[in-house]
Amino acid sequence: MSIQPSHTNPLKNYLSPHYIHKSNWLRAAVLGANDGLLSTASIVVGVAAASDAREPIILAALAGMVAGALSMAAGEYVSVSSQTDIEQADIAREAEELKEDPETELQFLATIYEQRGLKKETALQVAKELTAHDALGTHVRDELGINEISQAKPLQAALASGASFTVGAILPLGITILAPLKHMIYYQYGFTIVFLMLLGAVAAKTGGSRMGKGILRLTLWGTVAMVLSAAVGSLFGVAV
Repeated sequence: MSIQPSHTNPLKNYLSPHYIHKSNWLRAAVLGANDGLLSTASIVVGVAAASDAREPIILAALAGMVAGALSMAAGEYVSVSSQTDIEQADIAREAEELKEDPETELQFLATIYEQRGLKKETALQVAKELTAHDALGTHVRDELGINEISQAKPLQAALASGASFTVGAILPLGITILAPLKHMIYYQYGFTIVFLMLLGAVAAKTGGSRMGKGILRLTLWGTVAMVLSAAVGSLFGVAV
């Protein structure tokens, strides 16, 4: 009787995605959405506090959305690309060291494992086996601390930041178009706080952290930013 190979992966649960696997894009997305929502709402509040017409408020919100999205995407791409360059330089250096002095690198790798709790003999054996399997990959992971989770991804970060900024900015822009002009500041403040609370809840849920903490963090600093923006607008214009 032939035995059919099992397609069940015994490590399925162990290898299932953890919250840390989302850290690269989640950080950029939350930062972008929060910045888009908050900066655009703050611009609107500031301009509304200094203007009695809807057109300049809409124009300011639209300009803030476009400029902010492009700036966020470009800034994130440049920033993460710089990190990628550093990673690549370190990997190239590690490859050269492995080529020039493999024995010293092996001993250094064994020392790392020993410091993590393995016995000296076990640490050396593990280092030898992993070096035989993939010397550079092992050193990149265990000596440099670079892995698939932490490795910088410039394009992913740029797209996440730019797109999420736009989504965040569309909300205060819509309020600018639809809300009564007389109470624009109050509508912006009220809806922005609600949106910040939702964003904080979604970010906390996605990242596996406490929801109350995420909501409070975004709401508190969002309130401070909009109050200061309204104060600046009132100082340099005519309050609505």
